[in-house]
Amino acid sequence: MLRFYRGSIIFTLTCFALAAWYGWAQSGNLTATAQLLWIVAVLSVLEVSLSFDNAVVNATVLEEMDEIWQKRFLTWGMAIAVFGMRVLFPLAIVAIAAGLGPIDTIRLSLNQPAEYERIVSSAHVGIAGFGGAFLAMVGLKFFFDADKEIHWIAAIERRLASISAVPAAEIGLLLLTLWGISSMLPSDEAHTFLVAGMLGIVTFITVEAIGTILELREAAAKAQGAVVRSGLGGFLYLQVLDSSFSFDGVIGAFALSNNMIVIALGLSIGAMFVRSMTIMLVQKGTLSEYRYLEHGAFWAILVLAAIMLLSARFHIPETITGLIGATLIGISLWWSVRHNRKAPAIS
Repeated sequence: MLRFYRGSIIFTLTCFALAAWYGWAQSGNLTATAQLLWIVAVLSVLEVSLSFDNAVVNATVLEEMDEIWQKRFLTWGMAIAVFGMRVLFPLAIVAIAAGLGPIDTIRLSLNQPAEYERIVSSAHVGIAGFGGAFLAMVGLKFFFDADKEIHWIAAIERRLASISAVPAAEIGLLLLTLWGISSMLPSDEAHTFLVAGMLGIVTFITVEAIGTILELREAAAKAQGAVVRSGLGGFLYLQVLDSSFSFDGVIGAFALSNNMIVIALGLSIGAMFVRSMTIMLVQKGTLSEYRYLEHGAFWAILVLAAIMLLSARFHIPETITGLIGATLIGISLWWSVRHNRKAPAIS
């Protein structure tokens, strides 16, 4: 077990050392530094609790990739997750919303954290529309599959699988959902929400298309006898998926701190542990051992997508989001163990 989390533990200790140095440099006070370290710890736990389903879904993609791309998921992917989503993403929002340049935006985040938080939070409607729509497409794709043979909540999942015979049924359902939620918003926010939601759908389709094109090229190369190291399409898909999962964590982090450095350190620790958890699930074959675990993760994704979309109109605490996801995965794990005990011969 330790071999999967050795890198995460070293990364965590490094982040806490940086947080301690930063807290002391800013305050010169032991109590203030300890409070900062506590916030970093809580943020890391928050990120992990919100990302159980992320780890399982990532594992379903990673197990189809070869080992070199699995390692790149931990290295390149971690760099994208830390600097891309936890640092550059909020800065980009502020830069666009306030019409500032990169340097001025960084200065604003460090010198006027309250204003920085206000600008990031003001973009929540668009973020909720984009992230919620993308995650909803991820979840709906799993259940709207006529070839899916294993069903956990059979009464619902069989019906969804049968509806999948209708082309683009899941897109139509999601568009109606976006329209319904937008009707509860003020006109300017409704337009932002709808456009962001449609961009989320288009992004999902684009990433799927890129993956398909790469797979076709790899298949053609293999047919000609070339050695192909597959994984780029899945890697790109994972980065977009991880970014969508990160939206709620990045926004929710401002409830604990509006300091860009503190948020980045705390969320990055959580993101690293989620990646280690993903690799462990793949290499230990956990998904095949527990047949309903994947279903629980995708139900959690649909719930997270619904919460994210509804958060454009209603405030929903991040604690509820994390608890629902963990509960669904826990129940699916228990159901899998129960199935294995009743039918040990079935993998």
